[in-house]
Formats: sequence, structure tokens, C-alpha cells
Amino acid sequence: MSANINTKELIVNEALEYLSKRDAPYSDTLPLLLKQPSYASICEIVEPRDLPKRGDFATKEALGALIHSIAHIEFSAIDLAIDAVYRFRDLPKEFRIDWLIVAQDEIRHFRMLQKLLAKLDLAYGDIVVHQGLFDISMKSSGSAIERMAVVPRYFEASGLDANPKIIKKLQSYKRDPLIAELIDALKIIYNEEIEHVSKGDKWFKYLCQKEGSDFQERFLDIIKKYNLKSRAEQFNIEGRKAAGFSCNELIALGAKKCN
Repeated sequence: MSANINTKELIVNEALEYLSKRDAPYSDTLPLLLKQPSYASICEIVEPRDLPKRGDFATKEALGALIHSIAHIEFSAIDLAIDAVYRFRDLPKEFRIDWLIVAQDEIRHFRMLQKLLAKLDLAYGDIVVHQGLFDISMKSSGSAIERMAVVPRYFEASGLDANPKIIKKLQSYKRDPLIAELIDALKIIYNEEIEHVSKGDKWFKYLCQKEGSDFQERFLDIIKKYNLKSRAEQFNIEGRKAAGFSCNELIALGAKKCN
């Protein structure tokens, strides 16, 4: 997979245009298991514990590290959406269209953050990153239902929890025009990520119904299989409800209350 954002955008746009007019041709070739993420050619990859610590957002270094980390999440999300289209070929055409639209959104999000990095004289790849999302995508490469559970319904939903908290911390610095721009970008990302999680929720429930399983029990089983914590104490209840989670499920996942 190319690390060039322009190439990614071209491929996604052409694929979406093709699918809007006809069905995808059948392929009996098995999807490849990727050995490394696309960004390995432009980023230094380290363990999560070795990432730079975030300090006072008033400093250029801390602000750059924050924007770069969010840009990396968005870049990873582009690849995850494209990989879902490439890998899970036995799902309906609507599945491919949904994730290509998600990829388009993630590309736009990345470009917004890329422009903010440029204003700090930084570029994507100037700060070390980790490959956690890539690793989890490859671990779930053999199962569409597990991919929909761990990526949109777990990790992207966790982004819905974190985004408003980051915005709240940034509010104290919004006199800085760059931070004001970042807050605006994060608000756009938040609203559109609700739709992305909702798409994952839709296809996870579709696959549960297809195999005859209870989606709440299935989700709990999958996150346990992947050794993922519920993080219920951090839940953004309203954001998760907007993305398709019910109060019953949020309580089952550990939320103290949900109205």
C-alpha cells in the first residue's frame, strides 16, 4: 500500500466511482497479509512507551506532538478503511462503498492536520509513531466480524471518548490562531467519526445477525479475546449513543449510568 497521500486519494476516488456504476469484479485470489504499515517508509516506528510525552500545549514541541499523533491516527484510519475493502470481499457492495467513503473522510482529516503541521514547520513523519492500529488490523485480518468489533466499535469509539477531552484542554489556549484552527478541525473530525463508528456498528450487527449471535455478547467475547479493556470510565455516552451503542450495551460494558 502506498504511503503517498495523493496516490491513496486517487485510488479511493477511482474505486468509489467504479463501484457507483457497477459491481466489483470477482477475485478468487487470497488477500495478502501485510508485513508492515504503509507509513513505515516515511515514519520511524517505536514502541508506545517511547512516544514523546505531551506537555504544555503552549509550547511548539507539545502542540506539534499532539497534532502529529492525531494525524497519525487519521493516516492509519485511511489504511484501515482501504484494507477492509480489499480484504473482506464476500460482503455486500454497500460495505465497500461505506468504507471507501470513510477513507475519503479520513484523507480529508489528514490533510487538515497536515496543513496545521506545516504551520509549525513540521511534516508527517518528523515525529516517531507506533503501529498499534496496524497490528490489530492484521490480527483481525481473517474475520470481518472481529475487524468491525475491534477497529470501529472499539478503537474508533475510543476516539469519540478522547476527542472532546482534548478540545476541552485546548480551550485554554484558543487565543492562539493555530490552536483555534485545531479545535475547529477536531470538531469536524468528531462529528464525522460518529458516522464512521456508526458504519462499523451497522456491519458488526449485520454480521452477528448473519451468524445468529447476540451482538452484545459477541462484542464482549471479541474484546476479551483481544485482551482489550472496556475503558468504561472514559465513555462519552452521548457520542457512543449517536454512533449506535445502546444504553443497555454501554451499561453491560461497564458504564455507571446511561440515560
